[in-house]
Amino acid sequence: MPPLWAVAAVVYVVGVVSGLVLTDARPAQRVGLALVWPLGPIAFVVTITILIVATAIAYPLVGIPVLVAIGVAWWMLF
Repeated sequence: MPPLWAVAAVVYVVGVVSGLVLTDARPAQRVGLALVWPLGPIAFVVTITILIVATAIAYPLVGIPVLVAIGVAWWMLF
């Protein structure tokens, strides 16, 4: 099984190539889009994390099971 960084590098390179080849922008915009495309999924993860934390603070009856589920998932991963 390849290391995680190698898989991430392959996914990034595939994203860069598809951004360069498949978009219909000007060349400078293609390069810019191809280089920063991972920011979209990262922004999604950050947004969902903020929403979960806000829910846990605003609604403790929802937040406590969410925190327990996160703790169990974390414990199962490691």
